Amino acid sequence: MALARTRDRIFIDGEWVDSDGSNRIEVISPTSEEVLGTVPSATTSDIDRAVAAARRAFDQGSWPRMVPAERAAVLRRVRDGLAASREDFAELVTDEMGSPITQSLAIQVGAPLALLDSYLDLVETFPFHDFRTAPSGSALVTKEPIGVVAAVVPWNVPLTVAIQKVAPALLMGCTVVLKPAPETSLATLALVQLFQDAGLPPGVLNAVPAEREVSEYLVSHPGIDKVTFTGSTAAGRRIGALCGQNLKRVTLELGGKSAAVILDDADLGAAVESLRLGSLRNSGQICTLKTRILVSNRNHDELVDRLRALVHSMPVGDPRDPATQIGPMVTRRQRDVVEGYIRNGMEQGARPVVGGGTAPVERGWFVDPTIFTDVDPNMRIAREEIFGPVLSVLRYDDEDSAIEIANCSEYGLSGAVFTSDIDRGIAVASRIRTGSVEINGNPVGFKAPVGGFKSSGIGREAGLEGMDEYVESKSYGLPTERVAALGNGLKGREPIIRQ
Repeated sequence: MALARTRDRIFIDGEWVDSDGSNRIEVISPTSEEVLGTVPSATTSDIDRAVAAARRAFDQGSWPRMVPAERAAVLRRVRDGLAASREDFAELVTDEMGSPITQSLAIQVGAPLALLDSYLDLVETFPFHDFRTAPSGSALVTKEPIGVVAAVVPWNVPLTVAIQKVAPALLMGCTVVLKPAPETSLATLALVQLFQDAGLPPGVLNAVPAEREVSEYLVSHPGIDKVTFTGSTAAGRRIGALCGQNLKRVTLELGGKSAAVILDDADLGAAVESLRLGSLRNSGQICTLKTRILVSNRNHDELVDRLRALVHSMPVGDPRDPATQIGPMVTRRQRDVVEGYIRNGMEQGARPVVGGGTAPVERGWFVDPTIFTDVDPNMRIAREEIFGPVLSVLRYDDEDSAIEIANCSEYGLSGAVFTSDIDRGIAVASRIRTGSVEINGNPVGFKAPVGGFKSSGIGREAGLEGMDEYVESKSYGLPTERVAALGNGLKGREPIIRQ
């Protein structure tokens, strides 16, 4: 069943309703440059309605008072619905933002399915309560839902990030106002339809596509208890400032400029093949990609030759074509930004060993995939997030200088170390200030937390740590004998306090 390419309504309080305004957001295909569909552009009064619905559902509704198994049953139905429409969702995301179709099946739909599986597994053993006794007192310590959550998701992996935020929030008993990215609103609203079909109670999830000013109104709304945002560091700073004014809880997953450190004992062929997806998947539009490739002087030339061959083996073109590995940039503006970085790199003295010229496809927002050498760590292309298929190769003298270069960044989101000695790789990785490090390209998986050091964000998503972001810890002082009685035989797997 093909998914809707136009949405006339927004989702509030369990129903698809008219917006209070008449403005619409055009979703434009980055391949054809034509309008793919439209959605309503929410107003501040729409936000008020959505927050009020989520507030009622949290304060008065059944959802926060269900046992986790009951909430999980609803999300399992969402998971089944997404799996049943996997190809339709992959095609829609490909059409909206240009992700190559074979990658869309994996990272745009396969990843959210895997995330759902992980969260549904973890909730079964999540420690909702604990018992602690000390000479100073005895307590029942609980983890209780944080309240109404504003989830602001990006355009590059819209379904993955929506699930990464919405699923744990709902499983913990929160209610949510979801703000889709304008560029990929169609796929995100189609996902919301699955929640409605799964029987989610009214008000528990609401969805309001909106432009920037209305989005700011949402994150600063007094009815919101927690904001979770994925996007640029600049936008994250703004959201953090807005939340800080009212001490609103906030999780920020922001930009990255991750380094792949290739040690001298690494298998260069395997390392470069790992970078096919590790550095260039989704056409370079992923915040965790390894866009700084660090290699010793000894292996520099061979690595560059292999990277050149890698890019030549990655067809650029129509993202609907299964042979395509690099598609267009999501918008004309993003294409112009990436091309501006390529020009700046050449102006500052970096040398493109592949790319650097005119996009190989005439129609659509394509760029020429580019690899730079002769890159100084202080160049803009080595310091700023480009968000396109542009890599910088940087030389290092020894292991210490490699780590110094890897840490020479305001970001700290991801990274990689390639080596034939795993223990050495772990030792090097431990010195890199970043939220995750992949040894020889091995992913951390969806039960591990992800998030950033430094300007790459605040908080963690995925894993138990990601679920912890949606609860508040609360302590009940009790007589020691009562704590002992409560703790006898209980394992903390379900809340023992029901409102």
